[in-house]
Amino acid sequence: MDSALSDPHNGSADASAAANGTTRPPSTPEGIALAYGSLLLMALLPIFFGALRSVRCARGKIFSQEYINLLLSMYFFVLGILALSHTISPFMNKFFPANFPNQQYQLLFTQGSGENKEEIINYEFDTKDLVCLALSSIVGVWYLLRKHWIANNLFGLAFSLNGVELLHLNNVSTGCILLGGLFIYDVFWVFGTNVMVTVAKSFEAPIKLVFPQDLLEKGLEADNFAMLGLGDVVIPGIFIALLLRFDISLKKNTHTYFYTSFAAYIFGLGLTIFIMHIFKHAQPALLYLVPACIGFPVLVALAKGEVTEMFSYESSAEILPHTPRLTHFPTVSGSPASLADSMQQKLAGPRRRRPQNPSAIYEESSPKDPAAVTESKEATEASASKGLEKKEK
Repeated sequence: MDSALSDPHNGSADASAAANGTTRPPSTPEGIALAYGSLLLMALLPIFFGALRSVRCARGKIFSQEYINLLLSMYFFVLGILALSHTISPFMNKFFPANFPNQQYQLLFTQGSGENKEEIINYEFDTKDLVCLALSSIVGVWYLLRKHWIANNLFGLAFSLNGVELLHLNNVSTGCILLGGLFIYDVFWVFGTNVMVTVAKSFEAPIKLVFPQDLLEKGLEADNFAMLGLGDVVIPGIFIALLLRFDISLKKNTHTYFYTSFAAYIFGLGLTIFIMHIFKHAQPALLYLVPACIGFPVLVALAKGEVTEMFSYESSAEILPHTPRLTHFPTVSGSPASLADSMQQKLAGPRRRRPQNPSAIYEESSPKDPAAVTESKEATEASASKGLEKKEK
């Protein structure tokens, strides 16, 4: 979300426009005043009228919680199926026999026609992906109809795994700032208010991992749940994944910082559960996880004299060689990860038009000078005649 105003006198924007071969007319003081005044007015209108309407809404009946739960259920139903399919795909591939009739498919959306046709989505997948999607859909329907805690956990684990895999921090300093800010956020909203606990208990969505405490008494129909928010898994998880990449960058064939931070997470989460059990009150897990996940690796770095290397490390956007990853999805796999990567590449690079007419291709590749065209034809005829002479000989 952008929180900055764009300056009409920004030189970088002018340089970019010049580089693209376009010129922008200079802004007049009146135009600048009109633009800023319009932005100010558009910001004030929703605040003013929204505040007035909030009073009437507070006096009346608030939007039903059942409708909110239904909306969240449908939203996470779709996302959960895709995430779970992405998660189980590499594991399911091991169970397919060698003679499995695996067919390739392509989902192609284009815009325009003829020479102006452009690809919007080019999504390739195969029969194995469809099988994984079908199995994930069964779990999705089970969750949608029953809201069973096992289905909830399958979706929650899929979201967590995909989050740790796909969300990357670029350096340790950024990770420390992120964890430190969320440390304060978590402590305030759990101890300072009851909002966090109320939302976690009220809304039926796979945003938390749950497990029944009365499983031994009631079996699978148990309903007295202990819960852990997905943020308490994903946020420390992406920091631990960063330390694993840092280990690999050292090229020492050891994963010291990864194992240290992983052990620190186990210690912090165990301490959270212990405190929660003793005081019988919800605990902000990041209160214990953040100091452990940051403190333990930093202490190890101090002992090994690698603090400078740790905080100067920049994680490359490219996958490091021999990096252990839970999943690997080539382009033809049709996974959501490959689709996201292809979309990012299209957004990052300029769009290219593909000429459909063969004559257009010839015109683009051939010289524009008529004399050059004549010389080219003569050279082609000469080479052809030489070839015929060789054959006759």
